Amino acid sequence: MTRKHFGTDGIRGTANTEPMTAETALKVGMAAGHFFTRGAHRHRVVIGKDTRLSGYMIEPALTSGFISMGMDVILVGPMPTPAVARLTSSLRADLGVMISASHNPFQDNGIKLFGPDGYKLSDEVEAKIESLMANGLSEKLAEPGKLGKAWRLEDAGGRYTEFVKSTFPKGLRLDGLKIVVDCANGAAYKVAPEVLWELGADVVPIGVSPDGFNINNGCGSTATDYMCEQVVAHGADLGIALDGDADRVLVADEHGKLLDGDQLMAVVAGHMKRCGLLKGDGVVATVMSNLGLEKYLAEQGLELIRTKVGDRYVVEHMREHGHNVGGEQSGHIVLKDYATTGDGLVAALQVLAVLVEEGKPASEVCRVFEPLPQLLENVRFNGGAPLEEASVKKAIEEGEKRLSDTGRILIRKSGTEPLIRVMAEGDDAALIKEVVGDIVAEIRRVVG
Repeated sequence: MTRKHFGTDGIRGTANTEPMTAETALKVGMAAGHFFTRGAHRHRVVIGKDTRLSGYMIEPALTSGFISMGMDVILVGPMPTPAVARLTSSLRADLGVMISASHNPFQDNGIKLFGPDGYKLSDEVEAKIESLMANGLSEKLAEPGKLGKAWRLEDAGGRYTEFVKSTFPKGLRLDGLKIVVDCANGAAYKVAPEVLWELGADVVPIGVSPDGFNINNGCGSTATDYMCEQVVAHGADLGIALDGDADRVLVADEHGKLLDGDQLMAVVAGHMKRCGLLKGDGVVATVMSNLGLEKYLAEQGLELIRTKVGDRYVVEHMREHGHNVGGEQSGHIVLKDYATTGDGLVAALQVLAVLVEEGKPASEVCRVFEPLPQLLENVRFNGGAPLEEASVKKAIEEGEKRLSDTGRILIRKSGTEPLIRVMAEGDDAALIKEVVGDIVAEIRRVVG
């Protein structure tokens, strides 16, 4: 079954333009509400959002769709994506929805769906929901006396804050540590500073003044320069950068040097192995992760298992094969012992726990391998199939020949934006730059 609206992370697009319109959101609510209505009990859905202006449009449209199918709606307001996943299972809801376009700019928005177990839906389930959206739902509407209700859960933030704190090892505190936390003017702007402060840290919060327009704007995990500067300016021990919905995290050491998701997975997995807590003798990551991570894990007697891009595919493999650490270079860190999806704040706390236990600076603890030179460039395109063009295929083949056994090339379409991502890595940084440049130039020539 094909999917028209759903990409690698739910539905995403420019607000008030298909598929991110109130009409489509209404249909999503109706279709998902019908699909997840099973049994005679009173059904309920948890809906959270980030701080985008368009959330005010998408939230009521979804709510109306669910209510029309007889499903009660629990609104939690601006909350991290992992909080919505957690609340869905803890409140015994039948479905969870997060309204967010993650790291995208404010004009975009998205809809992510979680099943009653708190896990993102499979491709197959999303395809079935799309089929319901397309085939009409009017005959499936609830009777007037069986319409759903909606209410706000006032203590949602407190519930999530206490859960996150519970993942930090008992007996440890963050007393004496100064931490810069950049919340990207997004969903974690309240809970992230609170968690760190309540655990004892001296907190320097930035990106905590959302206005509906400034989410991810020069801040957060996709724009880390300011966070890194603030770490140095405040003499902080660590910097934490979350994205708009706080399901990914990047970290800066005390010198303001950035550490990506590969380094963080290596730190956490290595520590868990030493403590006898790592399951599956390996880490699940994507094809984007650096070869340096693979080599480091091999030296520790661990395997790096790669999936296609998208944290949902990482999680699916983890569940199927019993791994408890996985994630993406971009900062989605999935710690299955604690969460069903990437949780930037939980991951940051596990890194901080290693810092506290080892009593060493982040520059020593968190930079555990030297990454191989890697370059990623994005090419925007407007339809068509440029990767199928003979000249593009030839440029890719020539690049692969030049790298031979010393590196690799990965080229793919983004699942959330109209972009072609061209990535190469290997031993020779200059060669990598030339190879990527040649391929990108040919794609740009083709797309005009």
